[in-house]
Amino acid sequence: MSDARTGGEEADKGAVAGVEATAEAGPRPGLGPGPRPGRRPGPRLGPCPGPSRRPPSRSRWWTAAFFLLPALVLLGALVVYPIGFSVYRSLFDASGNGFVGLGNYGAMFSDDGIRTALKNNVVWVVVAPTVSTALGLIFAVLTERVRWGTAFKLVVFMPMAISMLAAGIIFRLVYDQDPRRGVADAVWVAVHDTFAEPAPFPGAKPRPNADLRPSGGGAFTTRSVVRAGSPVGLPLVAVQPQDVRAARQAVVARPRPGEVTGTAWLDFTRGGGGRPNIVDPGEKALAGLTVEAVRGGAVVASTTTAADGTFALPAEKAVGARLRLPAADFAAAYDGVDWLGPALVTPAIIGSYVWMWAGFAMVLIAAGLAGVPRELLEAARVDGAGEWQVFRRITVPLLAPVLVVVLVTLMINVLKIFDLVYIIAPGSSLRSANVLALQLFQSSFGTDVDQGLGSAIAVFLLVLVMPVMYVNLRRMRKEQRR
Repeated sequence: MSDARTGGEEADKGAVAGVEATAEAGPRPGLGPGPRPGRRPGPRLGPCPGPSRRPPSRSRWWTAAFFLLPALVLLGALVVYPIGFSVYRSLFDASGNGFVGLGNYGAMFSDDGIRTALKNNVVWVVVAPTVSTALGLIFAVLTERVRWGTAFKLVVFMPMAISMLAAGIIFRLVYDQDPRRGVADAVWVAVHDTFAEPAPFPGAKPRPNADLRPSGGGAFTTRSVVRAGSPVGLPLVAVQPQDVRAARQAVVARPRPGEVTGTAWLDFTRGGGGRPNIVDPGEKALAGLTVEAVRGGAVVASTTTAADGTFALPAEKAVGARLRLPAADFAAAYDGVDWLGPALVTPAIIGSYVWMWAGFAMVLIAAGLAGVPRELLEAARVDGAGEWQVFRRITVPLLAPVLVVVLVTLMINVLKIFDLVYIIAPGSSLRSANVLALQLFQSSFGTDVDQGLGSAIAVFLLVLVMPVMYVNLRRMRKEQRR
């Protein structure tokens, strides 16, 4: 009996020792911090004291301040002081001596030029970043599937290497209204002339004292009616040299039975000496000219002059009628679109901005697109989704953070746009293309210098930029928390 009691005591001591050993070793994996069921809890151990954290010494603070001081000085001199001085200066008049309070801000919103600049800035902020981001997204998605995508991205991104000044000079030439110099108008005129036949001799007119007289709308009609067997002469002058440079020698039309004949020619002899209303040697034929026989205001017959300037009309219709050269023969040549006129100057300049910054948007979006999980796209295609659905439902939502970054960056950039507007817009359209940054320059350093008003515009521009910067900072903080 005593042996059994002794063995039980030894077993209890061993169990207690095991619990204490387990408590010292810490909790076993998969078990909670409490005691295991069926066993007595062992003594709880307190947290292990870590190394003591002492506050940084004063010498370390001085070291940090020493290295931060140059940056703080530059920040204060280049950012804080100009902002503070601009706010202060905006409260004074042009001389800087008279305090006007918020008068400059009131004058800013009552000035027509500044209101135009504000409207244009709204158009810039809405259109330019949106179009640039959309084009960058399209380019990034489409070039991902072609072998020469890298070369295409290089070409699209290349305008970023050009300064705003150089880009402005380039597009000032691109938008030139003369089709011989302006690429935009050259293309536009070529397309227009493909579907609308240009006039053969724009600007031409009858020779003075000829039988032709104006008949309204740019057309010319003969005074006398035509007769069979009597050739009709239609002498013209003021024909452009390039229109008759390759023309043949004019020929006097001969009478033909059953027809009314005549000749249209440039009644001008180089060097002088020619006879008026008579076809002289060396005078050029006017080929392709439309000739109409008109009776009672209605066209009864029509023909076109041949390469030698002659024409023929059926006598049964033309006899007793008058001949008319319609206005379509002399209409001025289509000279394209006035891209830099008051109506189109702002969209034209926005187009040049998109040309420069679409490559920037494309590169950033392409970098974000490279991180999109391909298995999601493939799974959507396997489930039967079309490419448009994959793009709209998967690609764009996954790229939303990158698109916001690009959009916000371009909005901040657009609010400060100055160079392109100042270089591209001609003097006659500069007021129509005005923006706040340009108005700030003109008010502060232009002909009518008013640095109080210019400072007010600068402060207002800063206020416009601050909400966009706030949104950008919030987005960056969210990204850091992730």
